[in-house]
Amino acid sequence: MHPETKPQETSASADVRSGPAALEAAFPQHALSLTSRAMHADDYINNHRAVAPPMHVSTTYRYTDDPDKLTYWGNVQAHLAHAKEHDQPNAPYDSHVYSRETAPNTTRLEAILTSLLGGPSLSYGSGLAAFHAMLTMLNPRRIAIGGGYHGCHGVIRLMNRLTGVEQLTLAPEDLEKLQAGDVLHVETPLNPTGEARDLEHYASIAKAKGAILTVDATFAPPPLLEPFVFGTDIVMHSGTKYFGGHSDMLCGVLSINPQRKSEGWFEKLFEDRLFLGSVMGSMEGWLGVRSLRTLELRVQRQSSTTDELVAWLASATGPDPASPLGGLLRRVQHASLQPEAADPNSWLRRQMPRGFGPVFSIYLDSEDHAKRLPGKLHLFHHATSLGGVESLIEWRAMTDPNLDKALLRVSIGIEALEDLKADFVQGFRALIEEDKTRS
Repeated sequence: MHPETKPQETSASADVRSGPAALEAAFPQHALSLTSRAMHADDYINNHRAVAPPMHVSTTYRYTDDPDKLTYWGNVQAHLAHAKEHDQPNAPYDSHVYSRETAPNTTRLEAILTSLLGGPSLSYGSGLAAFHAMLTMLNPRRIAIGGGYHGCHGVIRLMNRLTGVEQLTLAPEDLEKLQAGDVLHVETPLNPTGEARDLEHYASIAKAKGAILTVDATFAPPPLLEPFVFGTDIVMHSGTKYFGGHSDMLCGVLSINPQRKSEGWFEKLFEDRLFLGSVMGSMEGWLGVRSLRTLELRVQRQSSTTDELVAWLASATGPDPASPLGGLLRRVQHASLQPEAADPNSWLRRQMPRGFGPVFSIYLDSEDHAKRLPGKLHLFHHATSLGGVESLIEWRAMTDPNLDKALLRVSIGIEALEDLKADFVQGFRALIEEDKTRS
């Protein structure tokens, strides 16, 4: 698939033939699909004969035996460049020193993420570790943020203790307070409702103020949303969710808009990560590479199933006991139900043309029913998190006590649509029957 790397080929032209740009250079007149890139964007790193990526558990790597080629690695980027050219001429993109800096499995993961997200990308031990690294690097005086994931608000409180950063809302009067270098952070789709936010709108505000637009796009991974197209400066993902996709790894990701390359953000994040120590483990990096191979297949199925399931649930809302759900479902929230979803020329349809995401919220008629429904379902695990191949449902007040106590967050997996409908029907019926025995 990829040519042998000759020891003397360390020029830019060699990089095009066998480096990060090799895949794109091989198809100058053809844009490869997301899945093809997920399968092959890391090929240039692989110097093994094995088709499946091996897992490397070593934390440290041998230096060259040539004393003339030993270099101080306090300057991480300079050291890696030297290693690429001199230490490992037959594996120039698989040279490592210490796994708190780089390691084989996470390097391959980042190569794929860079291709899929459209900007240089770094991995972290968790989504919150990525958010913390981003704020540490940007060091804003103010950050405007909406509701969304409560964990990000916790990180901001921590940063406030250290730096005094002021937290603002996304209300117009607060956005007016933004100044150059401040952060405007938007989560879309929003946790836990799955409703989307207009990125172009916030990008125009950030640009006018000289602020930095950062976007948490966890709920809309590729191919659902391309935040850089709509003016985002830094994209964040909790890779634990859809990038992992199997509920078995923690991961965070930051990706930098290539148009902001001159800012040096990627290099600063790379250097900061070495000292923050917020790297992923090699096992997680290996799992991440495995999972990204099927990202598009999983997400497209999960999202299309969700769009249809949400429409069906919305049609069954209301107090009518003759409805399929017995009149216990009062409201459904999801991007597909926003008014803009019906307009093919709306910002929402431009922003999410391939689907509206696999997470939504339902509101039952009482807190009691919301707490009891998850235990009546057979195809939904009652658990926190989202993005895995299995469907999950969560009484969200358990992890965010500020939310409506009748709210249940739903994350759709890869099960069949009709099976999930049937499970909801039998679950609501079981609730009704249990109510009769309790009255």
